[in-house]
Amino acid sequence: MSYLVLARKWRPRNFAELVGQEHVRQALVNGLDSGRIHHAFLFTGTRGVGKTTIARILARALNCERGVGSSPCGECGACREIDEGRFVDLIEVDAASRTKVDDTRELLENVQYLPTRGRYKVYLIDEVHMLSAHSFNALLKTLEEPPPHVKFLLATTDPQKLPVTVLSRCLQFNLKRLPASLIAGRLRQILEAEGVAHEAPAVMLLARAADGSLRDALSLLDQMLAFGAGRVTEADARAMLGTVDRPQVLRLAECVAERDARAVIEAVAALDEFAPDYGQLLDEMAALLQKVALHQAVPDLGEDEHWPTGQLTALAARMPAEDLQLAYQFAILGRRDLEHAPDPRTGFEMTLLRILAFRPAAAMGQAGLAPGERQAPAEPAAAGRSASPAPATRTASPAANATEDWPSLLARLELKGPARQLAVNCQLVARAGSHFRFVLDERAGSLRTRQLEDRFLQALRQLVGADATVEIETGSAGDTPARRDEQARDERLEAARAALERDPAVLSLRERFGAVLQPDSVKPVG
Repeated sequence: MSYLVLARKWRPRNFAELVGQEHVRQALVNGLDSGRIHHAFLFTGTRGVGKTTIARILARALNCERGVGSSPCGECGACREIDEGRFVDLIEVDAASRTKVDDTRELLENVQYLPTRGRYKVYLIDEVHMLSAHSFNALLKTLEEPPPHVKFLLATTDPQKLPVTVLSRCLQFNLKRLPASLIAGRLRQILEAEGVAHEAPAVMLLARAADGSLRDALSLLDQMLAFGAGRVTEADARAMLGTVDRPQVLRLAECVAERDARAVIEAVAALDEFAPDYGQLLDEMAALLQKVALHQAVPDLGEDEHWPTGQLTALAARMPAEDLQLAYQFAILGRRDLEHAPDPRTGFEMTLLRILAFRPAAAMGQAGLAPGERQAPAEPAAAGRSASPAPATRTASPAANATEDWPSLLARLELKGPARQLAVNCQLVARAGSHFRFVLDERAGSLRTRQLEDRFLQALRQLVGADATVEIETGSAGDTPARRDEQARDERLEAARAALERDPAVLSLRERFGAVLQPDSVKPVG
């Protein structure tokens, strides 16, 4: 027996088996069960979403020998013949190959005659938008007032090309693109029914590559079974589709999170040896960033089927929410602009460099950095100047001494990136020998992860000795290096605004033109 492709073998034969398109299914089921059946239906939507399948199910429901209803039996002669494509009263027409007016007239000549075998004579016209203007004119009268034994089922991927006179005579159903999760669920059902072992990430890769079309997904699954010799594994799926392994995508995201341009370029160079599809690679990057953002917003959302929670947690701690949102935006915009780049690799590299070059204003304000700058250790003198001096007669307590020593100690720690952000948002409240007790500013609570704490501890041990221990609790930290820097920036900003208010040129502009100074536009220099 010849092999039957999955798209035909697993085509739904009743409304219960239909995947998705609930809005269409509900309307048709209710109409069939109540007997309110229109004479002309128009199904629109992209390829492979079920237009022709729904039309054939409707034809079976209308002609089932057990009566009109939403659940055709599938066993009577009419149902079987419609399944096999040999039901004489189901006239299927491909409008793309019969565009001439003579073809349409010939088709409609037999409309007046009663059905030969079934209850209704059903005309299923696929890609109806391909008919010529004269063909539409020949169809209009019959479409408006057909005999009671005739039903028209029209399908098209381009409804904008249909005349409004045709549209107004049909019940219109717009079929939606299917979400990847729904397609993946259907593929898993089919694989389990076929007895094929499969990996969940591989199934999701095929579902995403189908781009909303279940028929395309089944065709890809057929190709996957041939490529993998009857197996469906993630490695084979990536090789067939030309996608990049997840660890490589994760490595790129980590380099972006560290804002390390050299590491980013080296990672891209290593990827280029495998000739990846850079458009798909940007899609993978954007999908990962979306997962990380979701994990930031709802940390207890649960396990993700593709990315381990530990990896998402680590990335969520490294990237501030504002940076993450901007990186996602650049990734999807870079995907759109990739075709305009001199070559795909250049466009991909520039997208990543653009992510590193720009930062949201809020993130720049918190970190005190210009776009693209890497954070340098704070100078003890500057930190000391920003703090309020203690009275000369006051005797400092041990906790106060520890706090005053912390900026000096921090300046010598070999920390960068998120680990340094953790340190600068900590207040040293007590130190007993090599034991340090910190309070982490609650505003930076998301930085408190095991990985960042370990990096913080290792840096301290390199500086004060291998026996150093750290205790961190989250709370209301008052005097952290980050708050001191923030206070110093606020003081410089206020001084700059006051200087402008007294500037003769500004005063002259106000007097002559009624100029208004915008406080938010003032930035201190230096």
